[in-house]
Amino acid sequence: MNGKEFLEKLKAEIHKAVVGKDDVIELLAVALLSEGHVILEGIPGVAKTTIAKSFAKAIGLEFSRIQLTPDLLPADIIGTVYYDQRSGQFKIKKGPIFANVVLADEINRAQPKTQSALLEAMQEGQVTIEGNTLPLPRPFLVIATKNPLEFEGVYDLPEAQLDRFMIHIDVGYPDKNEELEMLLRKDRGEFMEVRQVFTPSQILTLVAKVKGVKTSEEVLHYLYEIIARTRRDERLLIGASPRAAEHLLYTSKALAFLNGRDYVIPDDIKEMAVHVLAHRLLIRAEYELEGLKSEDIVKEILDEVEVPV
Repeated sequence: MNGKEFLEKLKAEIHKAVVGKDDVIELLAVALLSEGHVILEGIPGVAKTTIAKSFAKAIGLEFSRIQLTPDLLPADIIGTVYYDQRSGQFKIKKGPIFANVVLADEINRAQPKTQSALLEAMQEGQVTIEGNTLPLPRPFLVIATKNPLEFEGVYDLPEAQLDRFMIHIDVGYPDKNEELEMLLRKDRGEFMEVRQVFTPSQILTLVAKVKGVKTSEEVLHYLYEIIARTRRDERLLIGASPRAAEHLLYTSKALAFLNGRDYVIPDDIKEMAVHVLAHRLLIRAEYELEGLKSEDIVKEILDEVEVPV
C-alpha cells in the first residue's frame, strides 16, 4: 500500500462520521507517520473530538481520552502502584496514557506539573511509575485540544513545551456547503459508525516507508534557510529551534509519501512550514500589539527564500 492509497482510504472512512476537514485529516496522518504529536486548536463544537476518535478507529489503534482539569494529578495520566491484598504484592495500574492515540482534551486546563508529566511521556516514549520504567505502545500519537477563547482557570503551555508538539492545526468553522451537508445528514440520520480499515502493523510499515523518503542536499539547504531566517528576524524574540527543523523535515517526508513520492520537493516544505513553525515562534510585544501573527511572519519568509530548482 502506498501513501496515496492510505490517505484516500482513511478520508473515505472518516467521512462516514465527519463532513469535510480533509486538511485536518491529512495533517493528522502526517503526524502519525512522522511519529509526532499535534495541537488541535478551535472553539467548542467544531468536531475536534469526533475527528480524533474517528481517526483512531479507522487506523485500528487503541484510543483513550483524558479530560484535563486543574485537579488532575500526574498519576491520573501515567498510572500508579497499588497493593493487591489478594496476591500480597504491589502491582502497577496503568493510566490512560497507555494507548496508541491519546486525546488530551483542553490541555491548557491542567496544572503545570500534570502538563509536564504528559509532555515527558510524549518526548521519551516511556513513563516511570514508582521506579518502574514502562515503554508506551507504538505507534504513539498525542492529540491535544486547546480552546482559544478560555482565559480564566487555564495554564498556557510555555514555549519550551509547545516546541515538543510537531504540528499545530487550527480547526475553524465549516464553510456553508459543509455545514448544510452536516445538518442534512444529521436530519436524515445518515452518519455512520467508523470501522477499522487498517491494522497497527500496517501503520508501522508505513512509518518505516516514510523514513526511507529521500531529501536532496539542495532541498535541505532550502529548509535550513527558512529556519535561519526566523532566528534573524528582529520581530521575533525566539526563532525556530533545531528540533523545529527536524520536525519540518520529518513532516515534509511524510507529506511527500502521502502524495505518492519517495522524495521531498520544496512544495512539501512550504505546505508544512506554517503548521510546524508558527506555534513555536515568540513575537516581540510591540509587534504583537500591532496585530502581527507568527503565521504571517512564516508566510513572509516563504515568499522571500529562493526556491531551489
